[in-house]
Amino acid sequence: MLKYFMLLKPIFGCHCLLLGIVCLIALPVQADEKAMIEYLQSLNLGQLSEVEVALDDVFDVFDGLIKRRKLTVATGAEQSTERAPAVTTVITAQDIEAIGATDLDEVLETVPGLHVSRDTVLNNPIYVIRGIYSSTNPEVLVLINGISIKKLFFGNRGRVWGGMPVNAIARIEIIRGPGSAVFGADAFSGVINIITKGVEDIKGTEIGMRVGAFNTQDAWLLHGSQQSGFDIAAMLEYHNTDGHQEIIDADTQTHFDKKHGTNVSNAPGPINLSRRNLDARLDISRGNWQLRTGYQGRRNVGTGVGMTQVLDPVGYYETDRINADLTYHNPTFTKYWDVTTQASYFHSMLVIPNSILYPPGFNHAYPEGRVLMGGGSEEHARFKASGFYSGLTNHLVRVGVGYSYADLYKFLQTTNFGIDPATGKPLSPNNTRLVELTDTPYVGMRETARENEYAFLQDTWTLNTDWVLTAGVRYDHYSDFGTTINPRLALVWQTRPNLTSKLLYGRAFRAPSFVNLYVKGPVLRGNPNLQPENIQTWELAFDYRATKNLNLALNLFTYKMDDVIRAALDSQVSATVQKITSSNVESQVGRGLEMEARWKLIKNFSVLGNYAFQNSIDKKYNHDVGNAPQHQIYLRSDWMPIPNWYLDTQINWVAGRKRPYGDPRAELDDYTMVDLTMRYKKLKGHWNFALNIRNLFDVKAFEPSPGPNSGGFISIPNDLPLAGRHFFAEMRYHF
Repeated sequence: MLKYFMLLKPIFGCHCLLLGIVCLIALPVQADEKAMIEYLQSLNLGQLSEVEVALDDVFDVFDGLIKRRKLTVATGAEQSTERAPAVTTVITAQDIEAIGATDLDEVLETVPGLHVSRDTVLNNPIYVIRGIYSSTNPEVLVLINGISIKKLFFGNRGRVWGGMPVNAIARIEIIRGPGSAVFGADAFSGVINIITKGVEDIKGTEIGMRVGAFNTQDAWLLHGSQQSGFDIAAMLEYHNTDGHQEIIDADTQTHFDKKHGTNVSNAPGPINLSRRNLDARLDISRGNWQLRTGYQGRRNVGTGVGMTQVLDPVGYYETDRINADLTYHNPTFTKYWDVTTQASYFHSMLVIPNSILYPPGFNHAYPEGRVLMGGGSEEHARFKASGFYSGLTNHLVRVGVGYSYADLYKFLQTTNFGIDPATGKPLSPNNTRLVELTDTPYVGMRETARENEYAFLQDTWTLNTDWVLTAGVRYDHYSDFGTTINPRLALVWQTRPNLTSKLLYGRAFRAPSFVNLYVKGPVLRGNPNLQPENIQTWELAFDYRATKNLNLALNLFTYKMDDVIRAALDSQVSATVQKITSSNVESQVGRGLEMEARWKLIKNFSVLGNYAFQNSIDKKYNHDVGNAPQHQIYLRSDWMPIPNWYLDTQINWVAGRKRPYGDPRAELDDYTMVDLTMRYKKLKGHWNFALNIRNLFDVKAFEPSPGPNSGGFISIPNDLPLAGRHFFAEMRYHF
């Protein structure tokens, strides 16, 4: 067996032999159920009937990997992934438990064509889908229960994302490709819809705790019950960690130290990744009505490598988010109408109690360092109504309208540098006092609102038993940048009983964020004349069920992006006073493929694997856009060696990350991560124990840091380190 793994040496390098050993251990020594039973009996585990019961009780874990999965994110109606008019992935709570994931980012890394990179600020995740990369990552729309959690400021999940725990997640539905015809703005390179658990998923009460590396402590409580005709699900999750403290060799201040003869940089020093999270959710439903509320609190969120890419070991951020939605869904509103209406509210508050942009004494000035404090608050109110009409033969028509009002109603800023609003003159570099810029002409962001009105139409036309055509279009009007129209077409052909073929086309857009439009910093300034980015994507997809226990998929795609929003030096400003302004200046083209396989070899052993390739070109420079991996391989095996014991092995290979145009550094090294999860379940039907080891071989891996800035130097020259080998142990009890 090991000789076959030596063939992988060009891919996995020096770890191929160890990988072979790991996978050999993870392979069952029996070839069928009968042999498995005989083997278990030889271990004196009990009578044959007891072994059979134990096996039957857990084989659903392996069936779940290859069974047909349902989702709603593609059209709004429930359908199987192979028949959905999009390239989709569904990850279940069962998958999340099997791989031992503790955060959403670890789950998403298993999706073909999706890589989780990192930003310098707060180490925020960058969900890179098909090579589309930017530091703030507004191109991916994240939904929770179908409702957007994007914010106005950067157009993304918020500056202080702080991670998302997974214990309350029932499933995750993912579209790789455009989704604006259904969801509007920012469903650009992909859509991630997180479905939280309901009564049917919890069925009682579960308590759990997890401890492990980096002084990490997690605890959670899930409860689902029926009371007085109401279905009630409540979820509470707590997370506290110091974060991995891998070393940053050099930062921006290192450059200034060399230039000005100072020695005040904190580099070499550890990256600041501490955080303390609290997530609470409540789901109440009865009949056609459902009310959901939630709270996400983030405290002591470390600055990563800092807003200015200067190590700040004491700075931190805080944020609170509150959400609520009331939904009415009546599938038999009339004979032909299935109707849904929804009102939702989302409020977020960001506070920066302490952030040191540059340390004390930098440039022989600022004895207390350059200090920034402040924050901001947003509120989003949304209403939408939609319905499916089935009164036309062979047609299922969906229509909908909606309105949203989003308001950045508070922006706070306190500094000890820049312009003194009392005098209108620059503060002295030796200044030690803080000045309040809030509600003055010198504050860094304009407080304003955005309104969005939209309507959409979708027709699913069953041409015959083998052919289905889905056509849709959505109209959006924005109060600040105008109108955009985004169509989609999808032809799904049941080529053979076990083969589905799809030809897909979609157009999507990414709305300019408020930073793009309205920021008023000393260097960075907004451009109110920006137009939205847009992308057109063609896809050809195949889903082949080779046998009952083997499913294969192949997706080919090509896309073209126009009016790409990028920050660039403003040519209209003098050379002595540099300003960076957002502009629609670039285009990008990409192509690639994704291959997937799910195989249940025998009753107690299954394998999942995928390979993704992409090549994305910046048309302005005819150069690879950089930072995104060209090649990814993910392998996962699930094995039950003896009843109630599970061993999950994951291998994740990331390769071909080139640098953007103008970055002189060599491309990043490839890396291979191996994770192991050992789990024991159903001790007297209630207990569940697990041990999870991540980065088993302690591989030194990095995510890209930005290239040369306007000053011509690279702030973090040696990139952003990922965590070395670490482990977690967890315990759950269900009653």
